[in-house]
Amino acid sequence: MEKVRELIDRLESQRILTKEEFCFLIESIEPEDRVYLYERARSQARAVYGNAIYVRGLIEFTNFCRNDCYYCGIRRGNRQASRYRLTREEILECCKEGYALGFRTFVLQGGEDPWFDDDKIAGLVREIKEAYPDCAVTLSVGEHSYETYKKWFDAGADRYLLRHETANPEHYAKLHPSAMSLAHRMQCLRNLKAIGYQTGCGIMAGSPWQTSENLAEDLLFMRDLEPEMVGIGPFIPHHETPFKDKAPGTLELTLLLLSIVRLMLPRVLLPATTALGTIDPIGREQGVLAGANVVMPNLSPLNVRKKYMLYDNKISTGAEAASNIAELRQRMEAIGYEVAVGRGDYPGSKVIPSAPSTSRS
Repeated sequence: MEKVRELIDRLESQRILTKEEFCFLIESIEPEDRVYLYERARSQARAVYGNAIYVRGLIEFTNFCRNDCYYCGIRRGNRQASRYRLTREEILECCKEGYALGFRTFVLQGGEDPWFDDDKIAGLVREIKEAYPDCAVTLSVGEHSYETYKKWFDAGADRYLLRHETANPEHYAKLHPSAMSLAHRMQCLRNLKAIGYQTGCGIMAGSPWQTSENLAEDLLFMRDLEPEMVGIGPFIPHHETPFKDKAPGTLELTLLLLSIVRLMLPRVLLPATTALGTIDPIGREQGVLAGANVVMPNLSPLNVRKKYMLYDNKISTGAEAASNIAELRQRMEAIGYEVAVGRGDYPGSKVIPSAPSTSRS
C-alpha cells in the first residue's frame, strides 16, 4: 500500500509516471488505495471545475459505417443492424429541442458514412452555429483527411472526438481489420490538434487482449498528446460482432483509469460515459466521484436510439435521455454536484464569445 500511495502522490504532483510504475499501480492497487485515488482525483477536478458537471446533447445521426471494427455493433459486416440516417431537418430539430432544454454543446456522432460527405457535414455545422452562436459543436465521425477536418473546423466545429482505442500496434491489429492502422489514427489525432480543435482521444477499458502494459502505453500516449478530452468507458460486447463472447470490461478498471487520467491531466474534460451507466445503475455517479466532469445525454429521436447499438443493452432512457434533464440534475445533486449550463470549454481554450441566441429559445 505504501508504494501505491507514493505513486498516486507523485502522479498528482508530477503528472507522470514511468511505464513500469503505471503497470505496478494498475496491477497492485487495493480497495483502500482506490478510495484514496478517487479522493485525490475528485480534489483535482474540483480545483479546476468546482462542482460543475457539463452536459453535452448527443445526436447519433447515422449508424451506417464503412468500417468493420471487430467490437462495434454498427460495423459494416453486421447484416442485422437496422440502418438509418437522420435528415437535415431532424438534426436541426434535435438541436432546437436541446437548446430549449438548456444544452449549449451538441455532439454529432455517427459511423463513417460516405453519404454524409464533407460538404453535408460542413453545411450542418454552419447551420447549427448560425442558429445557436452561443453553442459549441462537437464532431465524432471517425478518420478523415487533414483537409476534411480543416473544412469542418472552418465551418465552425469546435471539438472532435476520436478514440485511439489502444496505443499498441499489435493490440490495435487485434481490434480492427487490416485496412485500418494505428499510425493513421494517431496522425488524425495530431492533425486535429494542429488545426485547433479541442481534441478528444480515449479507450475501452477491458477490451479483448488488453494488458496493463497496453494501458500504461495508452496513458503515456495521452500525456504526450495532451488532449482536451478523454473518453474512457468499459468494453461491452455486441452479439453480432466477432467479440460477442468476450468478457466485458469492469466498473473498477474504468474508474481506476478515469482517476489516473484526472491526476495526469487535471484540466481534461472527462465524461462519465453511457457505457459506464450501462454496466452499473449508478455507474455515471461513480464516474463523477472518480474524477469525471462531463455527461452526454441523448438528444436523438426516440425511434432511432435503439438502432445506434454500439454494444448490447446500451441505455438511452431515464437520466440518459436529454429530455429527462431534471432526473440527471437530481442525481448529480444527490452526490454533491451541479449540472452546469454553458458550453463547458476546456480551460484556456481560444473561444470567441458570442452573444446568446434568442431566436430559438
